[in-house]
Amino acid sequence: MTTDLLIDGMLSDTGVRDAVAGGYVAPDAIGLSAQLAADIAAWQRKYEEAHFAGFPDNDVALLDDEGPTLSSRVRGELSDRRIGYFSNGRMERLT
Repeated sequence: MTTDLLIDGMLSDTGVRDAVAGGYVAPDAIGLSAQLAADIAAWQRKYEEAHFAGFPDNDVALLDDEGPTLSSRVRGELSDRRIGYFSNGRMERLT
């Protein structure tokens, strides 16, 4: 199954990666609600902080608990798209 979008904590990006075409997309540009876009941006900032702290295991675990929840919320708003989650701290796809 092809995934259209990945929620991804890559440093200095939007948190939403186009898994087919590559690159990152702005959450509001793909039709996500303002609240979900803000929540992704807040999570992305926490991921950046974890990056600069050397990805402490506990921080990555907390972020990787929140990331799939965000993925699920994106899936709820974009039901026509396939949504996954990539852990930048672990450098692996989790969903």
